[in-house]
Amino acid sequence: MKKVTLLTGTAAILAVLSVPAFAQTEIATGADAVGVSAIDEQITDIEDNVRDDFNRSADADRFGSSDRRQGLFGNMSLQYSGSTGNSEGQDLAIAGRVSYNQAPFAQSVGLAIYFGEDDNGNKDQEDVDAIYDAQYYFNDRFYAFALGRLSVNGLVDGQRNSAAQSDEDLNAEFNDLRRDAFLGFGPGYRILNTPDTTWRVQAGVGVRYTQTGAQSLGFDENGNTVGDSSDTSVGYIASSRLYHRFNDMIFITNDTDYLGSKDANDVISNEFGVNFKMSNQLATRVSYMTEYQENRDIRTNNTLGVAIVYGF
Repeated sequence: MKKVTLLTGTAAILAVLSVPAFAQTEIATGADAVGVSAIDEQITDIEDNVRDDFNRSADADRFGSSDRRQGLFGNMSLQYSGSTGNSEGQDLAIAGRVSYNQAPFAQSVGLAIYFGEDDNGNKDQEDVDAIYDAQYYFNDRFYAFALGRLSVNGLVDGQRNSAAQSDEDLNAEFNDLRRDAFLGFGPGYRILNTPDTTWRVQAGVGVRYTQTGAQSLGFDENGNTVGDSSDTSVGYIASSRLYHRFNDMIFITNDTDYLGSKDANDVISNEFGVNFKMSNQLATRVSYMTEYQENRDIRTNNTLGVAIVYGF
């Protein structure tokens, strides 16, 4: 009976989430020269952004542990572009993911590396990001999780990266984070789990590590010695995922995440979304995102998003 309920709920959400297909086009020979390809790429970018917006309401584990591919698998990607002539620059992006799933236990590691240079050969991006995600399901309602993240911004080095960089931006690097990492774990529980309504919460503790530009260099923007080379403290994480389907045409989601620690600034995000499937040709998603960061002058950012797809 439990399997029937799960399949029914999954089928319902897939029916509501179905988005009209985008029209496929083939660009004729010579399109690059007359600028058609560039505009076609812009159209594709808009379509991809709309897909991403709709995908934000998707949740593979909404009704329970999803059917994952078993064993060890992964992928790697690399993208490079370099230009000469009227403008010169280079960009390199590397990404990879490795997953290992075995029965109720699933884990994955991801890596993203970005390097970039502007027209003058000055570095304008040097980011390294890594993530870890693991889940172990004891039953349909109770599970354990682990989350890890490491972000390194190589441009937070207290050095002027280009002549165009202002003194204000240079001084800001001393307070910007050069390294930011978190590793935590904890329990999760599904409070509600029906075909129409699901709500799960999880909370845990971990270690948060941060290092500002000043801590990395050993001195601040005024040349004063900085005592601590980094900050390490106990961190706290909490999340909530709520879904409710009113009928085959409308459902809502509300996703909330909190990250805090004693020495670092709190970060809270909440996204409320409403999905409408008006017909087989027309689908709409309206979302409202609120992001709170304690260390900003204006601590709260609010974003209203509307995505509409019409296929014929």
